[in-house]
Amino acid sequence: MQRSRLRDKVALITGGGGGIGAATARVFCDEGAAVILVDANSQALASVADDLLSRDPAAKVQTFAADVANADQAFAAVELAAHAFGQLDVLVNNAAMRNYSALADATPQEWHSMVSVNLVGTSNYCKAALPFLRKAGSASIVNVSSCYAVTGRKGMGLYDATKAGMLAMTRTLAFEEAAHGVRANAICPGSTLTDFHVNRAQAAGKSVDVLKTQRQDTSLIGRWASPEEIAWPILWLASDEASFITGTTLMVDGGLSIM
Repeated sequence: MQRSRLRDKVALITGGGGGIGAATARVFCDEGAAVILVDANSQALASVADDLLSRDPAAKVQTFAADVANADQAFAAVELAAHAFGQLDVLVNNAAMRNYSALADATPQEWHSMVSVNLVGTSNYCKAALPFLRKAGSASIVNVSSCYAVTGRKGMGLYDATKAGMLAMTRTLAFEEAAHGVRANAICPGSTLTDFHVNRAQAAGKSVDVLKTQRQDTSLIGRWASPEEIAWPILWLASDEASFITGTTLMVDGGLSIM
């Protein structure tokens, strides 16, 4: 049964080819939204779109293959949303890249690559989308950061630094866009069992069953989150139910940040 928390809303989701992005698309469609999915992987986009349409043949879905670091492609993706659906109400900046270099070893090129996707990519889609979001009158930006933006670990300093930058960007957006009726919030997921982790484990010869037993010490709840458990809070922040919330960081980490 289709619900209606995003009825008559149009949402653009970057990183929509799998994981949290695909789960968010499913939840959004279930709640009545039209969605535009952006991802660098065109095959993954097609697979997600097929899944959405198999769940609901009436689902309104468009896809756009793009590197989020490319500003021109960001404007083209937003123009597709405007042309296909006539408006844009929600932007979810979920696309990200990872890097496992220690800070002492990271090269300038590694830093540039991370910043170009995780920070400049987010900025590209905000800039492209804001003229349309402002027209909506009650619009929402949800930036997908990470619990490690606010707590420490070793081995992913480049990723965590860019995710922390997203939180600062979100706060500034909230200040700058409040007068235009655009809310901006961020969520910080904890360990989430996405296709990325499954594929990485399988490539290393590790079974999915073994993978599922891990991460018991990275949350108070003692397990991985499912992608849907991250998508539901994104839905809430995107919806009018969160109409008095802007500039906030929502920890969706099973309590990791207080451990």
